[in-house]
Amino acid sequence: MTPEELLAARDRIVPDVVTGGLRVLFCGINPSLMTGATGHHFAFPGNRFWPVLHRSGFTPRQLKPCEQSELLHYGLGITNVVARATARADELSAEEFRAGGRMLTSKVEELRPQWLAVVGITAYRTAFGERQAHIGPQDRLIGGARVWALPNPSGLNAHWSVASMADEYGRLRSAVDSETAIPAPEA
Repeated sequence: MTPEELLAARDRIVPDVVTGGLRVLFCGINPSLMTGATGHHFAFPGNRFWPVLHRSGFTPRQLKPCEQSELLHYGLGITNVVARATARADELSAEEFRAGGRMLTSKVEELRPQWLAVVGITAYRTAFGERQAHIGPQDRLIGGARVWALPNPSGLNAHWSVASMADEYGRLRSAVDSETAIPAPEA
């Protein structure tokens, strides 16, 4: 990918990978320029979303960004708080995050996922005015969905390793699985 192609992707909107009734709707901060250029979520080579998703048990193998539509088979989807592609998340204003939070709430009300997993604690705090929120399950519902704040899988997030992120994503998977487990029939 040339620098010109990446720059041309600025402000592009990448379609969500969604359908109604998902188990988990993962919500990124906003698309990177690589995602904008390719049309594939979490496409930047240093992004750890796909390996973490697999290592946490959400997918049976590590998917590539170009295989993002396969997530729907596992009851998973992807959207973003802010839809437009930028080089860095710090190019987004607080008002864009708040507006994105309102749009995300409407989207969740329409799609009705069981869980909304926001990948980036700062984006979650800003979009929903939850200044004291921490990584993990949240006390509120958004659009009827339970909420979990997850670490941002960007390679720039040095506070979290792939292993520690996979552990946190795995905590979410366990919560999802415990809610959707079908009781064994009585003998």
